[in-house]
Amino acid sequence: MSAPCFETRNLSKVYGEGETAVHALRGVDLVAPEGELVVLLGPSGSGKSTLLNILGGLDRATEGEVFFRNQPLHDAGDRQLTRYRRDHVGFVFQFYNLMPSLTARENVELVTEVAPDPMPADEALGIVGLGERMDHFPAQLSGGEQQRVAIARAIAKRPQVLLCDEPTGALDSATGVKVLQALQDVNAALNSTTFIITHNASVADMADRVIIFGDGRIRENRVNTVKKQPEEIDW
Repeated sequence: MSAPCFETRNLSKVYGEGETAVHALRGVDLVAPEGELVVLLGPSGSGKSTLLNILGGLDRATEGEVFFRNQPLHDAGDRQLTRYRRDHVGFVFQFYNLMPSLTARENVELVTEVAPDPMPADEALGIVGLGERMDHFPAQLSGGEQQRVAIARAIAKRPQVLLCDEPTGALDSATGVKVLQALQDVNAALNSTTFIITHNASVADMADRVIIFGDGRIRENRVNTVKKQPEEIDW
Protein backbone atom coordinates (compact mmCIF):
# COMPACT_ATOMS: atom_id res chain seq x y z
CA MET A 1 0.00 0.00 0.00
CA SER A 2 1.45 3.38 -1.01
CA ALA A 3 2.05 6.11 1.53
CA PRO A 4 -0.70 8.71 1.89
CA CYS A 5 -0.07 12.17 0.49
CA PHE A 6 -0.71 13.73 3.91
CA GLU A 7 -1.12 12.43 7.43
CA THR A 8 -1.65 14.56 10.53
CA ARG A 9 -1.60 13.36 14.13
CA ASN A 10 -3.11 15.35 16.99
CA LEU A 11 -2.51 18.57 15.07
CA SER A 12 -3.18 21.72 17.09
CA LYS A 13 -2.70 25.41 16.42
CA VAL A 14 -3.06 28.19 18.96
CA TYR A 15 -2.74 31.89 18.16
CA GLY A 16 -1.94 34.17 21.09
CA GLU A 17 -1.70 33.35 24.77
CA GLY A 18 -3.74 33.33 27.95
CA GLU A 19 -7.38 34.39 27.93
CA THR A 20 -7.11 35.84 24.42
CA ALA A 21 -5.67 32.65 22.89
CA VAL A 22 -7.49 31.37 19.80
CA HIS A 23 -7.52 27.58 19.32
CA ALA A 24 -7.69 27.30 15.53
CA LEU A 25 -7.06 23.54 15.44
CA ARG A 26 -7.77 21.10 18.24
CA GLY A 27 -6.17 17.67 17.79
CA VAL A 28 -6.82 17.05 14.08
CA ASP A 29 -6.10 13.52 12.80
CA LEU A 30 -6.30 13.14 9.05
CA VAL A 31 -5.12 10.77 6.31
CA ALA A 32 -5.37 12.01 2.72
CA PRO A 33 -4.55 9.46 0.00
CA GLU A 34 -2.63 10.44 -3.12
CA GLY A 35 -4.61 11.98 -5.95
CA GLU A 36 -7.85 12.67 -4.09
CA LEU A 37 -9.94 15.78 -4.62
CA VAL A 38 -10.91 16.87 -1.11
CA VAL A 39 -13.48 19.55 -0.24
CA LEU A 40 -13.25 21.27 3.16
CA LEU A 41 -16.46 22.73 4.57
CA GLY A 42 -17.27 24.62 7.74
CA PRO A 43 -18.06 28.10 9.05
CA SER A 44 -15.52 30.90 9.15
CA GLY A 45 -13.04 30.35 11.96
CA SER A 46 -13.57 26.59 12.06
CA GLY A 47 -9.96 25.76 11.15
CA LYS A 48 -10.09 25.04 7.41
CA SER A 49 -7.62 27.67 6.25
CA THR A 50 -5.32 27.01 9.19
CA LEU A 51 -5.08 23.35 8.21
CA LEU A 52 -4.46 24.29 4.57
CA ASN A 53 -1.69 26.69 5.56
CA ILE A 54 0.03 24.03 7.66
CA LEU A 55 -0.26 21.41 4.91
CA GLY A 56 1.19 23.93 2.47
CA GLY A 57 4.15 24.81 4.68
CA LEU A 58 2.97 28.40 5.13
CA ASP A 59 2.40 27.98 8.87
CA ARG A 60 3.52 25.69 11.65
CA ALA A 61 1.45 23.73 14.12
CA THR A 62 1.69 24.46 17.83
CA GLU A 63 1.53 20.75 18.64
CA GLY A 64 1.21 17.49 16.75
CA GLU A 65 2.72 16.03 13.62
CA VAL A 66 2.17 16.48 9.88
CA PHE A 67 3.72 14.27 7.21
CA PHE A 68 3.96 14.68 3.44
CA ARG A 69 4.56 11.28 1.83
CA ASN A 70 5.89 10.02 5.18
CA GLN A 71 8.33 12.93 5.42
CA PRO A 72 7.83 15.10 8.54
CA LEU A 73 6.98 18.74 7.98
CA HIS A 74 6.44 19.61 11.65
CA ASP A 75 10.15 19.73 12.43
CA ALA A 76 11.36 21.05 9.06
CA GLY A 77 13.45 24.22 9.02
CA ASP A 78 12.55 27.36 7.11
CA ARG A 79 14.79 26.44 4.18
CA GLN A 80 13.27 22.96 3.95
CA LEU A 81 9.74 24.38 3.97
CA THR A 82 10.65 26.88 1.27
CA ARG A 83 11.97 24.05 -0.91
CA TYR A 84 8.86 21.98 -0.15
CA ARG A 85 6.56 24.81 -1.23
CA ARG A 86 8.60 25.50 -4.35
CA ASP A 87 8.93 21.91 -5.52
CA HIS A 88 5.68 20.25 -4.45
CA VAL A 89 2.82 22.68 -3.73
CA GLY A 90 0.63 24.87 -5.92
CA PHE A 91 -1.56 27.52 -4.27
CA VAL A 92 -4.81 29.06 -5.55
CA PHE A 93 -6.48 31.79 -3.53
CA GLN A 94 -9.74 33.72 -3.77
CA PHE A 95 -7.91 36.74 -5.16
CA TYR A 96 -5.89 36.13 -8.28
CA ASN A 97 -2.72 38.13 -7.49
CA LEU A 98 -1.76 38.43 -11.16
CA MET A 99 0.80 40.95 -12.37
CA PRO A 100 -1.28 43.48 -14.37
CA SER A 101 1.61 44.45 -16.67
CA LEU A 102 2.20 40.84 -17.78
CA THR A 103 0.16 38.69 -20.15
CA ALA A 104 -1.45 35.45 -19.01
CA ARG A 105 1.48 33.53 -20.48
CA GLU A 106 4.02 35.77 -18.75
CA ASN A 107 2.23 35.46 -15.40
CA VAL A 108 2.52 31.68 -15.65
CA GLU A 109 6.15 31.90 -16.73
CA LEU A 110 7.00 33.60 -13.43
CA VAL A 111 6.59 30.18 -11.82
CA THR A 112 8.21 28.11 -14.55
CA GLU A 113 11.43 30.09 -14.16
CA VAL A 114 11.99 28.77 -10.63
CA ALA A 115 10.36 25.31 -10.72
CA PRO A 116 12.69 22.28 -11.12
CA ASP A 117 10.57 20.49 -13.77
CA PRO A 118 7.97 22.93 -15.12
CA MET A 119 5.54 22.40 -17.95
CA PRO A 120 5.45 25.04 -20.69
CA ALA A 121 3.16 27.97 -19.86
CA ASP A 122 1.21 27.25 -23.08
CA GLU A 123 0.46 23.73 -21.86
CA ALA A 124 -0.66 24.87 -18.41
CA LEU A 125 -2.99 27.49 -19.91
CA GLY A 126 -4.34 24.89 -22.32
CA ILE A 127 -5.29 22.57 -19.47
CA VAL A 128 -7.49 25.29 -17.96
CA GLY A 129 -9.04 26.18 -21.33
CA LEU A 130 -7.21 29.44 -22.01
CA GLY A 131 -5.10 28.46 -24.98
CA GLU A 132 -6.54 31.27 -27.08
CA ARG A 133 -6.24 33.92 -24.35
CA MET A 134 -2.64 33.47 -23.28
CA ASP A 135 -1.42 36.76 -24.80
CA HIS A 136 -4.11 38.84 -23.09
CA PHE A 137 -3.41 41.02 -20.06
CA PRO A 138 -5.42 40.54 -16.83
CA ALA A 139 -7.51 43.67 -17.52
CA GLN A 140 -8.64 42.02 -20.77
CA LEU A 141 -9.83 38.87 -18.98
CA SER A 142 -12.97 38.15 -17.00
CA GLY A 143 -12.79 37.26 -13.31
CA GLY A 144 -13.17 33.58 -14.09
CA GLU A 145 -10.47 33.72 -16.74
CA GLN A 146 -8.12 35.46 -14.32
CA GLN A 147 -8.76 32.75 -11.76
CA ARG A 148 -7.98 30.11 -14.37
CA VAL A 149 -4.71 31.90 -15.12
CA ALA A 150 -3.96 31.67 -11.40
CA ILE A 151 -4.69 27.92 -11.54
CA ALA A 152 -2.43 27.55 -14.59
CA ARG A 153 0.31 29.40 -12.72
CA ALA A 154 -0.11 27.02 -9.77
CA ILE A 155 0.00 23.84 -11.86
CA ALA A 156 2.87 24.87 -14.17
CA LYS A 157 5.36 23.53 -11.62
CA ARG A 158 3.62 20.09 -11.86
CA PRO A 159 2.77 20.11 -8.13
CA GLN A 160 1.96 16.94 -6.24
CA VAL A 161 -0.38 19.07 -4.11
CA LEU A 162 -2.85 21.79 -5.13
CA LEU A 163 -4.29 23.85 -2.26
CA CYS A 164 -7.24 26.12 -3.08
CA ASP A 165 -8.73 28.57 -0.57
CA GLU A 166 -12.15 29.83 -1.71
CA PRO A 167 -11.21 29.74 -5.42
CA THR A 168 -14.81 30.51 -6.47
CA GLY A 169 -15.65 32.91 -3.62
CA ALA A 170 -15.56 36.04 -5.79
CA LEU A 171 -17.28 34.50 -8.81
CA ASP A 172 -20.84 34.08 -10.04
CA SER A 173 -22.26 30.58 -10.41
CA ALA A 174 -21.64 30.14 -14.15
CA THR A 175 -18.04 31.33 -13.84
CA GLY A 176 -17.51 29.29 -10.69
CA VAL A 177 -18.52 26.12 -12.54
CA LYS A 178 -15.81 26.78 -15.14
CA VAL A 179 -13.21 27.22 -12.41
CA LEU A 180 -14.30 24.01 -10.66
CA GLN A 181 -14.15 22.19 -13.98
CA ALA A 182 -10.59 23.45 -14.44
CA LEU A 183 -9.64 22.18 -10.98
CA GLN A 184 -11.24 18.82 -11.68
CA ASP A 185 -9.37 18.56 -15.00
CA VAL A 186 -6.07 19.37 -13.28
CA ASN A 187 -6.71 16.78 -10.59
CA ALA A 188 -7.32 14.16 -13.28
CA ALA A 189 -4.50 15.21 -15.61
CA LEU A 190 -1.74 15.58 -13.01
CA ASN A 191 -3.05 13.32 -10.22
CA SER A 192 -2.35 16.23 -7.87
CA THR A 193 -3.87 15.76 -4.44
CA THR A 194 -6.28 18.70 -4.39
CA PHE A 195 -7.86 20.48 -1.42
CA ILE A 196 -10.65 23.01 -2.01
CA ILE A 197 -11.98 25.22 0.78
CA THR A 198 -15.46 26.55 0.07
CA HIS A 199 -18.54 27.89 1.82
CA ASN A 200 -20.73 26.39 -0.91
CA ALA A 201 -21.77 23.01 0.49
CA SER A 202 -22.94 21.84 -2.94
CA VAL A 203 -19.33 21.77 -4.19
CA ALA A 204 -18.83 18.77 -1.91
CA ASP A 205 -20.77 16.68 -4.42
CA MET A 206 -17.82 16.70 -6.86
CA ALA A 207 -15.24 15.58 -4.28
CA ASP A 208 -13.68 12.21 -3.61
CA ARG A 209 -13.64 13.11 0.08
CA VAL A 210 -15.55 15.70 2.14
CA ILE A 211 -14.19 16.99 5.45
CA ILE A 212 -16.45 19.14 7.63
CA PHE A 213 -14.85 21.34 10.27
CA GLY A 214 -16.31 22.84 13.41
CA ASP A 215 -14.56 24.65 16.25
CA GLY A 216 -11.10 23.53 15.16
CA ARG A 217 -12.05 19.85 14.89
CA ILE A 218 -13.03 17.49 12.09
CA ARG A 219 -16.71 16.81 12.65
CA GLU A 220 -17.17 14.54 9.64
CA ASN A 221 -14.88 12.81 7.16
CA ARG A 222 -16.72 10.99 4.42
CA VAL A 223 -15.98 9.50 1.03
CA ASN A 224 -18.37 10.11 -1.86
CA THR A 225 -19.41 6.90 -3.54
CA VAL A 226 -21.06 8.89 -6.34
CA LYS A 227 -19.59 12.15 -7.65
CA LYS A 228 -21.28 14.91 -9.61
CA GLN A 229 -19.76 16.90 -12.44
CA PRO A 230 -19.28 20.62 -11.77
CA GLU A 231 -22.09 21.55 -14.17
CA GLU A 232 -24.48 19.34 -12.16
CA ILE A 233 -23.87 21.22 -8.91
CA ASP A 234 -26.69 23.36 -7.51
CA TRP A 235 -25.54 26.86 -6.52
